[in-house]
Amino acid sequence: MNVVVQEETTGCGIASVANVLGKTYAEMKAIANAMGIYAEDTSLWSDTHYVRRLLSHAGIKTSADELPFESRETLPNTALLSIKHHQENGKDFWHWVVFKRDQGEAAVLDSASYLPSNIRKDFDDMQPKWFIAVDA
Repeated sequence: MNVVVQEETTGCGIASVANVLGKTYAEMKAIANAMGIYAEDTSLWSDTHYVRRLLSHAGIKTSADELPFESRETLPNTALLSIKHHQENGKDFWHWVVFKRDQGEAAVLDSASYLPSNIRKDFDDMQPKWFIAVDA
Protein backbone atom coordinates (compact mmCIF):
# COMPACT_ATOMS: atom_id res chain seq x y z
CA MET A 1 0.00 0.00 0.00
CA ASN A 2 1.27 3.43 -0.90
CA VAL A 3 0.34 6.29 1.40
CA VAL A 4 -0.04 9.92 0.36
CA VAL A 5 1.65 12.12 2.96
CA GLN A 6 0.18 15.55 3.57
CA GLU A 7 2.38 18.37 2.32
CA GLU A 8 0.80 20.98 4.58
CA THR A 9 0.33 20.85 8.34
CA THR A 10 -3.43 21.15 7.91
CA GLY A 11 -3.76 18.96 4.81
CA CYS A 12 -4.94 15.69 6.38
CA GLY A 13 -8.41 15.91 4.81
CA ILE A 14 -7.01 16.46 1.32
CA ALA A 15 -4.40 13.71 1.80
CA SER A 16 -7.00 11.27 3.14
CA VAL A 17 -9.21 11.76 0.09
CA ALA A 18 -6.11 11.34 -2.12
CA ASN A 19 -5.44 8.04 -0.30
CA VAL A 20 -8.98 6.85 -1.04
CA LEU A 21 -8.87 7.92 -4.70
CA GLY A 22 -5.29 6.87 -5.49
CA LYS A 23 -4.20 10.40 -6.41
CA THR A 24 -1.11 12.36 -5.43
CA TYR A 25 -1.33 15.15 -2.89
CA ALA A 26 -0.67 17.74 -5.62
CA GLU A 27 -3.46 16.33 -7.83
CA MET A 28 -5.95 16.28 -4.96
CA LYS A 29 -4.95 19.74 -3.76
CA ALA A 30 -5.52 21.16 -7.26
CA ILE A 31 -8.99 19.57 -7.39
CA ALA A 32 -9.82 20.80 -3.88
CA ASN A 33 -8.61 24.33 -4.62
CA ALA A 34 -10.67 24.44 -7.82
CA MET A 35 -13.70 23.56 -5.65
CA GLY A 36 -12.88 26.34 -3.15
CA ILE A 37 -11.43 23.94 -0.57
CA TYR A 38 -8.06 24.91 0.93
CA ALA A 39 -5.83 23.16 3.47
CA GLU A 40 -5.42 26.44 5.37
CA ASP A 41 -9.13 26.37 6.24
CA THR A 42 -9.30 24.83 9.72
CA SER A 43 -12.87 23.74 8.91
CA LEU A 44 -11.27 20.80 7.11
CA TRP A 45 -10.62 19.25 10.51
CA SER A 46 -13.84 20.30 12.20
CA ASP A 47 -16.45 19.66 9.49
CA THR A 48 -17.12 16.53 7.44
CA HIS A 49 -18.70 18.43 4.55
CA TYR A 50 -15.40 19.08 2.74
CA VAL A 51 -14.16 15.51 2.50
CA ARG A 52 -17.64 14.35 1.54
CA ARG A 53 -17.74 16.96 -1.29
CA LEU A 54 -14.33 15.86 -2.58
CA LEU A 55 -15.33 12.20 -2.59
CA SER A 56 -18.72 12.92 -4.13
CA HIS A 57 -17.04 14.97 -6.86
CA ALA A 58 -15.13 11.78 -7.77
CA GLY A 59 -18.33 9.71 -7.77
CA ILE A 60 -17.64 8.04 -4.42
CA LYS A 61 -20.56 7.58 -2.03
CA THR A 62 -20.21 7.97 1.73
CA SER A 63 -22.47 7.17 4.66
CA ALA A 64 -24.97 9.95 5.34
CA ASP A 65 -23.91 10.21 8.98
CA GLU A 66 -20.84 9.80 11.11
CA LEU A 67 -21.04 6.39 12.76
CA PRO A 68 -19.66 5.62 16.22
CA PHE A 69 -16.44 3.59 16.20
CA GLU A 70 -16.88 0.28 17.99
CA SER A 71 -14.04 -1.90 16.73
CA ARG A 72 -11.93 -2.35 13.62
CA GLU A 73 -13.72 -5.64 12.97
CA THR A 74 -17.04 -3.81 12.47
CA LEU A 75 -15.63 -1.18 10.08
CA PRO A 76 -16.43 -1.38 6.36
CA ASN A 77 -13.55 -2.17 3.98
CA THR A 78 -12.87 1.57 3.48
CA ALA A 79 -13.64 4.35 5.95
CA LEU A 80 -12.50 7.80 6.95
CA LEU A 81 -11.67 7.73 10.67
CA SER A 82 -11.52 10.69 13.00
CA ILE A 83 -8.67 10.47 15.51
CA LYS A 84 -6.86 12.91 17.84
CA HIS A 85 -10.08 14.56 18.97
CA HIS A 86 -9.70 17.81 20.86
CA GLN A 87 -11.55 21.06 21.41
CA GLU A 88 -10.49 24.63 20.78
CA ASN A 89 -12.78 27.41 21.97
CA GLY A 90 -15.60 24.89 22.34
CA LYS A 91 -15.25 23.56 18.78
CA ASP A 92 -14.36 19.93 17.99
CA PHE A 93 -11.30 19.17 15.85
CA TRP A 94 -9.73 15.91 14.68
CA HIS A 95 -7.18 14.36 12.35
CA TRP A 96 -8.40 12.43 9.28
CA VAL A 97 -7.01 8.96 8.48
CA VAL A 98 -8.17 6.20 6.12
CA PHE A 99 -9.02 2.68 7.24
CA LYS A 100 -8.54 0.02 4.55
CA ARG A 101 -9.17 -3.70 4.63
CA ASP A 102 -7.70 -5.61 1.71
CA GLN A 103 -7.85 -9.39 1.51
CA GLY A 104 -8.51 -9.58 5.24
CA GLU A 105 -5.55 -7.35 6.13
CA ALA A 106 -6.56 -4.18 8.03
CA ALA A 107 -4.45 -1.02 8.22
CA VAL A 108 -4.79 2.72 8.65
CA LEU A 109 -3.23 5.11 6.16
CA ASP A 110 -2.15 8.12 8.21
CA SER A 111 -0.87 11.06 6.17
CA ALA A 112 0.98 12.79 9.05
CA SER A 113 4.50 13.62 7.87
CA TYR A 114 6.13 13.11 11.29
CA LEU A 115 5.31 9.39 11.57
CA PRO A 116 8.04 6.77 11.16
CA SER A 117 5.55 4.70 9.12
CA ASN A 118 2.36 6.01 7.55
CA ILE A 119 0.81 2.53 7.51
CA ARG A 120 -0.47 1.99 11.02
CA LYS A 121 -1.85 -1.03 12.85
CA ASP A 122 -1.79 0.42 16.37
CA PHE A 123 -5.59 0.77 16.52
CA ASP A 124 -5.72 1.08 20.31
CA ASP A 125 -3.31 4.04 20.27
CA MET A 126 -5.33 5.90 17.64
CA GLN A 127 -8.59 5.85 19.62
CA PRO A 128 -11.00 6.65 16.75
CA LYS A 129 -14.20 8.35 17.87
CA TRP A 130 -16.34 7.87 14.75
CA PHE A 131 -16.06 7.09 11.05
CA ILE A 132 -17.58 7.78 7.66
CA ALA A 133 -18.17 4.67 5.56
CA VAL A 134 -16.72 5.04 2.05
CA ASP A 135 -18.05 3.04 -0.89
CA ALA A 136 -14.74 2.81 -2.76
